[in-house]
Amino acid sequence: MIPIAKPWLGEEEKKAVLEVLDSGLLAQGKKVAEFEQQFAAFIGVKYAIATANGTTALHAALLAQGIAAGDEVITTPFSFIATANAIRMAGATPVFVDINEKTFNINPYLIEKAITPKTKAILPVHLFGLPAEMDKIIAIAEKYHLAIIEDACQAHGAEFQGKKVGSFGTGCFSFYPTKNMTTGEGGMITTNDDSIAHRARMIINHGSEKKYYHDTVGYNYRMTDIAAAIGIVQLQKLTAFNQQRRLNAQYLNQELHHISGIVLPENHTGHVFHQYTLRVKSGFGRSRDQLNTGLQEQGIGTAVFYPLPIHKQKAYQQFNHQTYPVAEQMAHEVLSLPIHSGLRQLELDTIIRIFREIYTQKREGKP
Repeated sequence: MIPIAKPWLGEEEKKAVLEVLDSGLLAQGKKVAEFEQQFAAFIGVKYAIATANGTTALHAALLAQGIAAGDEVITTPFSFIATANAIRMAGATPVFVDINEKTFNINPYLIEKAITPKTKAILPVHLFGLPAEMDKIIAIAEKYHLAIIEDACQAHGAEFQGKKVGSFGTGCFSFYPTKNMTTGEGGMITTNDDSIAHRARMIINHGSEKKYYHDTVGYNYRMTDIAAAIGIVQLQKLTAFNQQRRLNAQYLNQELHHISGIVLPENHTGHVFHQYTLRVKSGFGRSRDQLNTGLQEQGIGTAVFYPLPIHKQKAYQQFNHQTYPVAEQMAHEVLSLPIHSGLRQLELDTIIRIFREIYTQKREGKP
């Protein structure tokens, strides 16, 4: 089986974890502080606040921005559900805007007409590792005095116009094992704003700045030193991981570009390819679902992100007041192939060979 994702962990990570275990200091401590400092420097911001996972990062970032009940936050319907869940966890209402079919990211040209007097923030997602069009989003946010919370949970190290995502607004990252770098579970908030950083630190620590003194209601969203120790080592490897993902994407594009009915992802310089997600258009070869099943039967770990847009989910029926045709179409066409940095050349060639064989069977009259 060639897996769709694989955490790339070595002896360095094991050694770092054992050092923490031997110290007996396992909860949030010096390693977390070190990881925060290094991650902030990597992103190019003043502050990084480590959290338990990407969802807690999003939730705490929204609260730190003052998002509350009665507010609206504009976001995409085509993302992992945690993006919208965090908005609801803050008491606010997600307002969906359709996506661009070329990038799978929120379409900035549709944002303004979704703005109301209740709108307080825009929450773009840098989906699959490709940055959203931040220049256009920032211009809108400045025009209407809106906060920007970036869901960069899939985009560690991705850049837009030479600047890393997570530095345009309040950034949120996840370190789940499938991400470009991992801490097992973990998250990070990034910001240049002193007050946002201060509030975020209190929110993730029971609303406390000084032990046993609580200025607000908060949560236990802290990262452990065990996770941070892994993160410090992984961060050192991230640039190489991302470069290998780009090279893998370049090779897949080179070998699959001639196949009719397949729309390949653009190998954009700022893309870090958390996923290599292509589109399978109908009426050419095998359907997306036939291709997906066939590849899995042959040992290729594929995935469909995301088969049901958020506004179509049962938990979001009360927000389903309109259709988002591009997001709905993409949900029927997208297919992700393995792209992780641990892939060997033989595995890439196997993916390409089996993909071609299965996809062309229909046109050759085979069942």
